Amino acid sequence: MRFAVYFLLCLMPLLAQPEDLARKSHRAKDLMAAGQFQEAIPVYRELVRAAPDNPGLIMDLGLALDMAGYKREAVREFEAALRLDPRQAPAWLFLGTAHLDLGEPAKAIEPVERALKIQPDNLDAQEAMAEVFLAVGRFEQSAERFRKLLESNAQNSKVWYGLGLAYQDLAQRNFDGLEKVAPGSAYWLDLVGESRLKVRQYNSAFFFYRQALAKMPSMRGVHAALAEVYRNTGHPDWAAIEEDKESRIPPPDCSSQKPECDFLAGRYSALVASPDGWSAAESYYWRTRAYNKLSLEAFSRLGQLPPSAEMHELVAKIHFDQRQYDEAAGEWREALKLSPGNPYARNELALSLIQGGDRPAAEPLLRELLKQSPGSVELNNMMGDTLLDLQKAEEAIPFLKRAVQLEPKLLPARRTLGRAYLQLGQPQQAIPHLKAALPIDDDGNLHYLLARAYQTTGQAELAKAAIRDYQEIAKSAKSEEQATEQQVEITPP
Repeated sequence: MRFAVYFLLCLMPLLAQPEDLARKSHRAKDLMAAGQFQEAIPVYRELVRAAPDNPGLIMDLGLALDMAGYKREAVREFEAALRLDPRQAPAWLFLGTAHLDLGEPAKAIEPVERALKIQPDNLDAQEAMAEVFLAVGRFEQSAERFRKLLESNAQNSKVWYGLGLAYQDLAQRNFDGLEKVAPGSAYWLDLVGESRLKVRQYNSAFFFYRQALAKMPSMRGVHAALAEVYRNTGHPDWAAIEEDKESRIPPPDCSSQKPECDFLAGRYSALVASPDGWSAAESYYWRTRAYNKLSLEAFSRLGQLPPSAEMHELVAKIHFDQRQYDEAAGEWREALKLSPGNPYARNELALSLIQGGDRPAAEPLLRELLKQSPGSVELNNMMGDTLLDLQKAEEAIPFLKRAVQLEPKLLPARRTLGRAYLQLGQPQQAIPHLKAALPIDDDGNLHYLLARAYQTTGQAELAKAAIRDYQEIAKSAKSEEQATEQQVEITPP
């Protein structure tokens, strides 16, 4: 979330300032208004040195740092300003959103609450609170606040997007509940099939839908979903058969199947709000479907608004889920045009570039991100992995070592660090990292690399054992792959 820059530009009083300071103050404000945040930082630093007890100046420096992407430094300045004047609602608000941007939503709660206590009608603070609740997993409260915000501004793209995300997370929570109480049930299989269909994994969707029908032949909607699978895979004749089967299923009895009746009638809000009167599995199932529909409605309203960073973000995520990484990167670039410097969008752009194989383009972007967040485990790991793929093993190692130091249980980083040491001809250093990463060796490749490292260091018996493990895992993986291919083959009705 980013608020209008003018929010703070009028806060610093110009009265009783020397002429030089007033001129610099105007210069800094002009730079901020022009979006030249990086250039505004040194000007504000000079002003703060000249007037170190001015909380407005310190807050403006914090804002410049924040908007330029230096979130951690911005936090320090906002805190310094609040020590001088704790009544500044804007400083509390920006302190909270900076923590949110840093991936520290729990730390954002108190500052945003303080801002709302001082200015309860501040819509920016209300929106920030909804986003904080979303980030800490308080999805019902987040959705409630986003809905409330829409009463005063139904054209706010950020609010529609946030509401859609809150509903999406509530759907996931209910699915997780279903998975706990009835894994492998027809309800669970149907929802998994639906998720596969959304991302065009037609073979997988077909498999789960057929399994659902085997357990509950009268389940409404599954034949229609199979018809969609058939149409999208070039079998319109088979689709017609499934559509005919769907039409023969009688409508639900609303006296005993009220959740399904509410769902079919589009009464999604009523469905999720109604008290439980059915089994736990059925409750989780229909609430998952209802929240998915509510999410889709919110995103549809977002799509009807003028172009926004949020709309591009949503489309980027859809492309990414469908493994269309180039298209996803394009959408993230469009999002950044509308929200320059957005750290989340830049991070996701880097990830899309990496997944799409464009690591040369990802490298400079990751370097910029790491300047602002040098302690990020994710960024250090991504940077090390990217450099190794670009045959820069020596450069990759410091980033990977930092990721491992920050999170020793991050097995992908341990795996990549082991590979990097091997490329540099340092098998002794590679061995402990390759061994640590063995739990994620699903194709045997890590055992093979470990065998090479053992062989090179003269540990022949350990090398032989690792090779045997490699061969067994590779054979098993191939058998499982063949069995899966047979299971998910699309066959006639």
